Amino acid sequence: QVQLVDSGGGSVQTGGSLRLSCAASGYTGRRYVMGWFRQAPGKEREVVATIDTVDGTTYYADSVKGRFTISQDNAKNTRYLQMANLIPEDTAMYYCAAAYPGGRWPKTTSDDFAYWGQGAQVTVSS
Repeated sequence: QVQLVDSGGGSVQTGGSLRLSCAASGYTGRRYVMGWFRQAPGKEREVVATIDTVDGTTYYADSVKGRFTISQDNAKNTRYLQMANLIPEDTAMYYCAAAYPGGRWPKTTSDDFAYWGQGAQVTVSS
């Protein structure tokens, strides 16, 4: 059973930066696709970025390309989402998620992911 704990949310002004962390436990050495999703009030959950835990292949939604960076420290079983040049449209609850590998790439829908963190709120004011 994989357990994910999100942390690092907060409130910033437009143009600011935040880093989210996702600490994973409950697995050792197994390959997963780890990702970040976000959900704003009244909107559907959408993928932000994903990373393969073994080869580091990444995927970014068009809306965050060039501003967000997903990375990982496998020794710490932790993934990070560095967010820069934040805009009000980035305001949402951000969720870390884990998917089994295989099948299509990139994995971009909630149904692809089996495990979820509790979420971290990110608020960007203008």
